[in-house]
Amino acid sequence: MMQEQATSSLPSSSERSSSSALQMEAKEGVESDDEIRRVPEIGSEGAGPSTSGRETGSVAGADRVQASSEVLQRKRGRSPADKENKRLKRLLRNRVSAQQARERKKAYLNDLEVRVKDLETKNSELEERLSTLQNENQMLRLILKNTTASRRGGSSSANEGSV
Repeated sequence: MMQEQATSSLPSSSERSSSSALQMEAKEGVESDDEIRRVPEIGSEGAGPSTSGRETGSVAGADRVQASSEVLQRKRGRSPADKENKRLKRLLRNRVSAQQARERKKAYLNDLEVRVKDLETKNSELEERLSTLQNENQMLRLILKNTTASRRGGSSSANEGSV
């Protein structure tokens, strides 16, 4: 298999990235490396591999070239187009996630504002009730003081009058 890779005339990375090399391969009727490496997405309409550039040569030879290019792709990593596509998908997911986080934060802040208003209302009601109860307590203490003082004064004066 190594001899097949060494003898196959795959373009170098600089030739592959240049547009002139891609145009020459397209003119020759051979699929480019990007077309060979392209993996169809699951569920898409064009799920089958493209065979438009395989008019010449045997099917077994084309499969061997595709298999060797898949092995090379695993060794070299992703193509620049795949990397860019992956980067764009990541950026889109990041934007969506950031937007969701902003919406959650906004909802959380609105909830906090409502809670603050409720607590402030409850606090003012409790302060008003406290003031009322303090006034009532003070009045009751005065009444209690006056009634106990008048009973003592009345009972002591009654005791003096009977002696």
